[in-house]
Amino acid sequence: MNNTQNNYVVIMAGGIGSRFWPFSRSNYPKQFQDILGVGKSLLRQTFERFLAVCPAQNVYIVTNKSYLGLVKKQLPELADEQILLEPYMRNTAPCVAYACYKIHQRDSKANVVVAPSDHIILEKEAFIDKIRLALATTAANDLILTLGITPSRPDTGYGYIQAESESSNLHPDIRRVRTFTEKPNLELAEAFLESGDFVWNAGIFIWNAQTIIKSFETYQSTIAEAFEDISDKFYTSEEQEAVLKAYTQCHSISIDYAIMEKADNVFVLPCECGWSDLGTWKSLHELADKDSKQNVVNAHALLYDTQNCIIRMPEDHLVVVQGLSNYIVVQFDKVLLICKKDEEQLIKNYLDEVKKDKKNIYFV
Repeated sequence: MNNTQNNYVVIMAGGIGSRFWPFSRSNYPKQFQDILGVGKSLLRQTFERFLAVCPAQNVYIVTNKSYLGLVKKQLPELADEQILLEPYMRNTAPCVAYACYKIHQRDSKANVVVAPSDHIILEKEAFIDKIRLALATTAANDLILTLGITPSRPDTGYGYIQAESESSNLHPDIRRVRTFTEKPNLELAEAFLESGDFVWNAGIFIWNAQTIIKSFETYQSTIAEAFEDISDKFYTSEEQEAVLKAYTQCHSISIDYAIMEKADNVFVLPCECGWSDLGTWKSLHELADKDSKQNVVNAHALLYDTQNCIIRMPEDHLVVVQGLSNYIVVQFDKVLLICKKDEEQLIKNYLDEVKKDKKNIYFV
């Protein structure tokens, strides 16, 4: 049995992508869409990227039960047992536990990468080289490894990881994690960059299945017991009913808070690979092709005295824009959004207001 046969990839694909509203909807979130116009959804791109480190039969997708049809359509290579359906949204810790306990049931020597479904990697070979190094490290050591993205700016939208200044004895590039900081203010983010000790938290984790199960048993015993109790139901017709029971016992908590910030065997591997979490319209603007006025246009559009904008409209619409700078102008279905690009964090507030009015046609 070669090493790649013990490599597994878990792709988390259950989010709604509310910061990309109105383009991302609860019944058709951004991970299932071709956001960059390359002919493939973000999920499909993520799946194909990881085929360099493991066979298709070792890729597992964790998603909401309502997205089963979308996953099967976009990833027809997967068997039903590789699509893990969450009955409720419980953040990332139960999601990771479900996948890793199930994979461990199949392969006790499993070596696992956990990654979101909606990230962009522009330098694929550099990324895969780091993933291979990470997998080789966790296959031989009882530790948790996370990828850290070398920061290019003091961004306040990302979490930061502080690494020890000295290399570990694992590899010259791998360092022990000292602290995690969630979305700092600008002054702190600037200080982080100046120190040179901090990287962005990409939310990509690598470990062997035994190590992460041990971590759940130590730091999240309730979650551990919930999935240990149903381990004999994995890969059977009783799995879905058993998972429903397990999720009712799990509280909503991220894997960062549940494990990463508590464990003492966490290391970081810095990575420069053209990464973006593509979490917001602004991040799309940074990545996408632009015209001479730095506009990202996906529409039939006439633009006058307009720069640094994102314009996205249905194919059969014409939009005429005059005198805008740094704006998002997006129409999807029955919603038109016009918002300052630098204040896009308000989009979630706007969506919350729409949901209060219970007008499902605007967010479902």
